[in-house]
Amino acid sequence: MKRILFLLPLLALLTAFTPAFLPVWAAEVRIKDIVDIEGVRENDLIGYGIVVGLNGTGDSVKNSPYTEDALSNLLERLGVNVLGDDIKPNNVAAVLVTAKLPAFARTGSTIDVTVSSIGDAKSLAGGVLILTPLNGADNQIYAVAQGSVLVSGVDARAEGARQTQGTPTGGLIPNGARIEREIAFDFGTQTSLDLALRNPDFTTAARIEYAINNSLDTPMAKMRDSGTVTLDLSHSTSSPAAIISQIENLTVKPVQTARIVIDEKSGTIVLGQDVKISTVAIAQGNISIKITETPIVSQPNPFSKTGETIVVPRSTITVTETGNGSLAALEENVTLTDLIAGLNALGVSPREMADIIRTMKSAGAIHADLIIQ
Repeated sequence: MKRILFLLPLLALLTAFTPAFLPVWAAEVRIKDIVDIEGVRENDLIGYGIVVGLNGTGDSVKNSPYTEDALSNLLERLGVNVLGDDIKPNNVAAVLVTAKLPAFARTGSTIDVTVSSIGDAKSLAGGVLILTPLNGADNQIYAVAQGSVLVSGVDARAEGARQTQGTPTGGLIPNGARIEREIAFDFGTQTSLDLALRNPDFTTAARIEYAINNSLDTPMAKMRDSGTVTLDLSHSTSSPAAIISQIENLTVKPVQTARIVIDEKSGTIVLGQDVKISTVAIAQGNISIKITETPIVSQPNPFSKTGETIVVPRSTITVTETGNGSLAALEENVTLTDLIAGLNALGVSPREMADIIRTMKSAGAIHADLIIQ
């Protein structure tokens, strides 16, 4: 028999709250945390190299012939003649090396690099990356990497068992690359700068414009659109870097689109602050489906020459309703937070709660973007 639940005010239901959802409330945040400055960005670097010194966990030549070619070329450059020799090392692995070149990085400074195996190596633990050039998108060399690879994964093998934890075929070299070329960008001569909002919104952009103009002696910020605020530096006596240092720590209250994010794997539900619901009634009943397999073996007659043994499937499907379903009647002034608190009080599981929210969205009762991961 279904019960009818009229949700109580949120204050009365707080004691029944369980961590099945996470509310998101707007707060004062720094401008530097919600915008990017035009021209101030990272650049991706990539290179191909080899890792040596592995304890028999490297690439096999049969499956990774390019590893042998790379090693032969390296030895030739070092003055070792290996032409005609059959090299079959198992302590060498071919890898791709990736890194990010920070903005305003200078020649001689170091950056972290990530090393990933591209062959059939079992582990990079204990290996050393040999000098590897790192190229940018323009195919120019901006850094060179070399050093010992730190691997967090473990690959343990025995005669009849194997246990792998983490990713032993990838690793990190802290400060493993040294910058050899700088990216030309004269930040100090800029006469205007664009602040790009990471989450475009007209209200947030207007608040950024207001906060900047109120903090400076000479107003210079102008909202171009929902995602850009332009700074006019032509009449300022301060350098662009000094102006950015003055405004980047100003705080504003960003406004975001009403949004619900559901992670079905972990059962986590994240609610935006402005999620609203219309008048709606919800009926939710717990249905249990049980499937039982009882196969029967059919044997042929004794001394049969053409008969064979077969398995005949026998399946039984039982559908039952537990009877502890619920009906929720919601008024317009009830928020989604109130609804979820009430469902928590009924003991509804996070997966069932996600199904209810999805169905309400399909019915047009929830006014927010629904993102399911």
